[in-house]
Amino acid sequence: MTELEEKEEGDAGGPLLPTPTAFISFPHPILKIIYTGSRMGLAAHLLAPKGCLLLCLIPSVLQAQSKEEVRPKPPLCQQSPVKVSCRGAGLQSFPEVLGQGVKYLELSNNFIQNLTSDSIQGFGQLEYLDLGSNQLEYLDLGSNQLEAVSDLSLAQLPNLHTLLLGSNHLDHNYHANGRALQVLRNIQVLDLSANSLESHMAAWFITNLTGLRSLHLSGNRMSKLPAGIFWSTPRLRQLDLSNNYIMEIEEGAFEALGELEVVNLALNSLHCVSGFSLRQLRVLNLSHNALELFSSEDGAEPYLLQVLDLSHNRLLCFPELPRAHYLTHLNLSNNFIASLLPGSRQPGDFVLHYEEMGRFRGTWHAGLTRLADLDLSYNHLQVFPVPFFRSLSSLHSLSLARNCLREVAGDGLSRAALPVRCLDLHGNAIRLLPPWVFDSLPLLEALDLGSNSLQPCQGHGSHPGGESQPPAPGGTCTPFYGISHLKHLSLSRNNLTRLQPYAFHQTSLLSLDLSGNRDLSVSQEALGGLEFSLQKLSLRGNGMDNSEAELPCLRVLTALDLAGNRLSFLPSGLFCSPLESLDLRDNLLQTLEKPALASWPQSLRDVAVSGNPFSCCSLAWLDTLQGAGVGVRDLDQTLCTYQDESRNFSARISSSPWWLCPRPQGSRSLAVLLAVLSLFILSSGAWCLLRKGQKLSGPVGLHRKRVGVFPHCPKREEPAQVKPADSVTKV
Repeated sequence: MTELEEKEEGDAGGPLLPTPTAFISFPHPILKIIYTGSRMGLAAHLLAPKGCLLLCLIPSVLQAQSKEEVRPKPPLCQQSPVKVSCRGAGLQSFPEVLGQGVKYLELSNNFIQNLTSDSIQGFGQLEYLDLGSNQLEYLDLGSNQLEAVSDLSLAQLPNLHTLLLGSNHLDHNYHANGRALQVLRNIQVLDLSANSLESHMAAWFITNLTGLRSLHLSGNRMSKLPAGIFWSTPRLRQLDLSNNYIMEIEEGAFEALGELEVVNLALNSLHCVSGFSLRQLRVLNLSHNALELFSSEDGAEPYLLQVLDLSHNRLLCFPELPRAHYLTHLNLSNNFIASLLPGSRQPGDFVLHYEEMGRFRGTWHAGLTRLADLDLSYNHLQVFPVPFFRSLSSLHSLSLARNCLREVAGDGLSRAALPVRCLDLHGNAIRLLPPWVFDSLPLLEALDLGSNSLQPCQGHGSHPGGESQPPAPGGTCTPFYGISHLKHLSLSRNNLTRLQPYAFHQTSLLSLDLSGNRDLSVSQEALGGLEFSLQKLSLRGNGMDNSEAELPCLRVLTALDLAGNRLSFLPSGLFCSPLESLDLRDNLLQTLEKPALASWPQSLRDVAVSGNPFSCCSLAWLDTLQGAGVGVRDLDQTLCTYQDESRNFSARISSSPWWLCPRPQGSRSLAVLLAVLSLFILSSGAWCLLRKGQKLSGPVGLHRKRVGVFPHCPKREEPAQVKPADSVTKV
């Protein structure tokens, strides 16, 4: 028994009994030792071999932990001489006093609930304050004495021009909160979005803010704009009222805003806008409402409106726009427009034939001469009236996608041209585009005809020196050849079954989309004429086999999409193309041919190959691509297969599954030879050890047997030396 145990037993007057666990305090927390009160005693634990080892390690542990403790923690706020950002720092109150000269303070995404006068002492130099996405409910700026707010609160921030209070709870105690904001006479930008404010609350918050230029009230609970709501903000230029419940705008609501330029009223519940008179406005967003009518006041003074968004509404006809304006962008998509005649109320006017367009040509839409972008997609138009758009002399982009278009209206005799460069007609039911349509579009560069029923005509490029002739009248195909200005064409999902020879002869196509045409057959002459211009080609999802994909040598092709076909090997015409991007997913490829590997690594950057039945025993192409720095963007999803008489399974090619494959005959012989040599060496070593053991053993067994680490062959025997019986054998 140790001395410590004897002392404990003597003090207790008998044998030690179990006692509750106690802790002995030490200067460092890692030295807290639990005393169990058992008979072993504390000294026995400390003197145990393992305990000694732990005690030896304590200095190293203490040194490592001390280094961790002195390591500085990353600051909660990021500070520069004039800007401090504490965004998402988990603050529940204002930070400590900042350095002199700080003008920009960001406190968004924290947990600040109260803003008191004590909080902002020493921040008089601030110009920008962001308190968005907190839990701000109450602005106590006078020790709960609201009559003294103007003296003790935000008045201490005379230079503040930007205050962001979005995503808070300012509707609680809104009267006191609004009075606090009214002292910010120099404020220019105010964000009160997502605070559940009603119309009267918002009006109270902006009272007397005469210098305000930008006001954000989106995401609140405003239901109407009463007359005079903005009378105290005459210098307002930008107003965001989106995502509210506004159903009514009273007359005179915007009357005081003579400098207003941008208004966002999207995502509300407006049904009608009549007598629109904001002549100074430049941008107006009324999308995602329930508008059935939009009309404006006429007058000698022009409108300055440049951008008008009326998409996602319930308009039945073209809106009645002012005669004189500067409109450049008009979005009418996702409506119910079936007539391009403004103010149509009769069902017979919903389908406006081109013969009837003369009765309003040159009247209302004469003011659209500056219009550059017109979006009429997702409506109910049945006819594409080319003469209607001829007066739009600045039109650059026109979209009639996802309508009910079946034909193109026009006589083809007029020489007036449309300046359209980008035309989107996808998602209609067009079966034919007559040749005069392309004559009316001399500047057309991009044409999207996807999801229609068009069939390209055959060109005449096979005739030496021959010109492509227009198809006979009454034909059922569309001539795409000879359009020298066309650069981008999409014929995806047009139910094409065969691409005629030289269909795009004498064009300058840079990109061609033929995807989604099931069982499409492309002969080698079909893309004739595009050898030195085509850069991007998509044949995705056509289910083409090798006999249906005979491509010519496209010498500038850089991007090719062949995914979703039935190719078992690559078209040989592609080996001369300087491909940079190649998509081969979901085909029947078992390997990539050597000619492709010899040419493409010079230019290829990325490739996609998943969904092919690659052989696990023929993956040399993968090593070649990776060795050339080509990225396989779906390598982890690509599988290879192995099949023999008894096994059939798959493995990821990223796991290098060479072990699945049978070894060549030569490698089998080598393995057998190595096995025989190994067996011979082991047998020789065992024989040597056995011989040495026999010679080292004496008659009485007084000699120790010594076995080295490595076996040695026995040397020549020497006479054994006789030693005295009392001697000790030296080892």
